Amino acid sequence: MAALQPPVCEFGWKAKDFSLKGVDGEIHSLENVRGENGTLVMFICNHCPFVKSVIDRIVRDAKELESLGIKTVAIMSNDTEKYPEDSFDNMITFAQNNHFSFPYVIDETQEVAKLYNAICTPDFFGFNKDLELQYRGRLDPSRMEPIPDAPRELFDAMTLVAKTGKGPEKQIPSIGCSIKWKESI
Repeated sequence: MAALQPPVCEFGWKAKDFSLKGVDGEIHSLENVRGENGTLVMFICNHCPFVKSVIDRIVRDAKELESLGIKTVAIMSNDTEKYPEDSFDNMITFAQNNHFSFPYVIDETQEVAKLYNAICTPDFFGFNKDLELQYRGRLDPSRMEPIPDAPRELFDAMTLVAKTGKGPEKQIPSIGCSIKWKESI
């Protein structure tokens, strides 16, 4: 397990469109997951220990952010042949077991991960209502073990985005397992 950190937020970078199959059987695009006050695009997977250790908090924050007009989508871009735990069928189970209230979609070609320059799982991209990047930081200070009463950095940043359209100037990158790229990529 290689732990990687994505680059810092490139404020104003525009979200890239996609059209990906969700575990609900529907095709999801950026436009149909877009929130009134912002959109959270995250790259996760089923097998990563970093994701597994924070998934309950991700689900909690996504539910609470929806009440602020922020919608969420989770994208799984890993090579499913080499990492069968990340297969589409296992994505369905993972989403059900963790009570996802947001679309969980598969990026089979890995093109969307490349468009976003996704580095790791989890990798969070918080956009304002104009789809301009305002947050590319971590969920909270926890890594593999929850820290009691840890600041909710992602939630607080996206709350600020919902209210002002701007993210915090100070952001600490997420950390996680590398995206599992296909050999031909």
